[in-house]
Amino acid sequence: MSGLGPAARDALVAAARRAADSAYAPYSGFHVGAALLFDDGAIVTGANMENASYGLSLCAETVACALASHAGRRGGLVAVAVLGGPGGRIDAPVTPCGRCRQVLSELAQLGGTDPLVLSVGAHDVLETRLSVLLPHAFGPAQLG
Repeated sequence: MSGLGPAARDALVAAARRAADSAYAPYSGFHVGAALLFDDGAIVTGANMENASYGLSLCAETVACALASHAGRRGGLVAVAVLGGPGGRIDAPVTPCGRCRQVLSELAQLGGTDPLVLSVGAHDVLETRLSVLLPHAFGPAQLG
């Protein structure tokens, strides 16, 4: 299903794992790392950043999308890897939360892609298309 070669898949997961190491999660203790793969082979990463005012916290996927956008990347999203766990320990696969699914969808829609989402666990990887995680997504087309 993936359409990603083993080397690209391994590099994307490794980048997400490294990103999780830089998470700032003093309140939940749940460290999350995300890595975005673009069609030119570039990988942009992000980690969650919590805030004492919990609603101001940022998810790893949102951070990665913001960094990608800041770098001028507004299309070409091919795949996303996300992993997380308490204290940085990776157990079961985690999928992007609803907000992050919407943020990822917007970035994907700008380039007309349906990225593969790799939800990484300790022993398995759940592979799902973003359109399956967020069917009938709202986006730029609905505003015009």
